[in-house]
Amino acid sequence: MATTTSSARAIPRAYGTRARLVNEAELRATLSTFRELSDEDWRRPTVCTGWTVRDMLAHTVGQYEELPRPWVAVRRIRQAARTHPHLGRLDGHNEIQIEDRKAVPGRELIGALAHFAPQGLIAVRRTPAAVRRRIRPSWLYPEAKALPEDSMDYLGNVIVARDTWMHRVDLSDATGAELVLDGHDREIVDQVVLDLALSWTGPAVEIDLHGRAGGRRLLGIGTPAATLHADAVDFARHLSGRPSRRRPELEGDPLVRDALMAARVVF
Repeated sequence: MATTTSSARAIPRAYGTRARLVNEAELRATLSTFRELSDEDWRRPTVCTGWTVRDMLAHTVGQYEELPRPWVAVRRIRQAARTHPHLGRLDGHNEIQIEDRKAVPGRELIGALAHFAPQGLIAVRRTPAAVRRRIRPSWLYPEAKALPEDSMDYLGNVIVARDTWMHRVDLSDATGAELVLDGHDREIVDQVVLDLALSWTGPAVEIDLHGRAGGRRLLGIGTPAATLHADAVDFARHLSGRPSRRRPELEGDPLVRDALMAARVVF
């Protein structure tokens, strides 16, 4: 963990080779974790409401499948409008991802992820950066307007790895599987902290995140009014809207706690 504090806004955005390496490392970690599951694990509920472990993997397969095949996403959005009109466009589309593979056993879904995910990452890499920056995910999902950058560049380079990573955390929580962390996990958490910093309007606060994915960063400008101590993965759970395992510790201005507890980052 870093021993000095630097501005979270100084974290470089993960693009190009850096993003590719993080995406590939997270895919390897996710596949490895799913391959260790027992037959009973596939039916376990996850923190994602209504989703089992098998459902979560079917959703992940669908995410990668759509990167080189955007027409599949369009078809799912249209189908969801008919069959899940009570859901938002993104949530309804996610349900169709699961329903499309409702008869596929979990073990076969692992093979599907190993097949589609590399294709999806290659599609992102081969699309010219200028084109990726012009394509707006909000054209398909209005929810994407909440992204720090409404671009396919940001979606493919940052959100894909982040979404896959958080579902690996969900998988660990649901099954008790070991959550193996390395350098790429810290890269993903850094991008989460960067997005938090870009939206932060509160007083300066030092974020001291523990564990292999952790680090020490400053939100805001000036002398910190408080210091937050938390496990890095647990803080990411919180920012995603998931329940945290342990309550963060705060030193300093108690009003900062309210702002941090209300803070959210898109996953």
